[in-house]
Amino acid sequence: IGYIIGESPPTIAYGMNVHHTIANNQIPEIPGTVIFPFFLAVNIAEAVRANIGWVEPGLGDVFTLRENYYPGDIRFDPLGLKPTDAKEFANMQTKELSNGRLAMLAAAGMCVQELVNGKGILENLGF
Repeated sequence: IGYIIGESPPTIAYGMNVHHTIANNQIPEIPGTVIFPFFLAVNIAEAVRANIGWVEPGLGDVFTLRENYYPGDIRFDPLGLKPTDAKEFANMQTKELSNGRLAMLAAAGMCVQELVNGKGILENLGF
């Protein structure tokens, strides 16, 4: 989605004759006031996740998971979609991993396609 939105056709808000660069070249154009809070939020989320799953370094062996922690379960389920059965949870977790891997391959394909011919995704599709 980020690639398609980043290469969206010109709009009234941005002007009708604005040329968008390919998505691979847009990251350096992001101002630091936008990208710093983004990376800060990612780091905070990862620190919270690590504190949920891992034992603190001084309280046990290094790289030890907490006894009540199941990998991938950070107790965040505001919509109540998480299965209560362990087997169903493992099945859902496998599906999510498979979909995530497929999405990473698709994103890699978009990156490579832009690097090969220098055209955006929508431009190659004729838009």
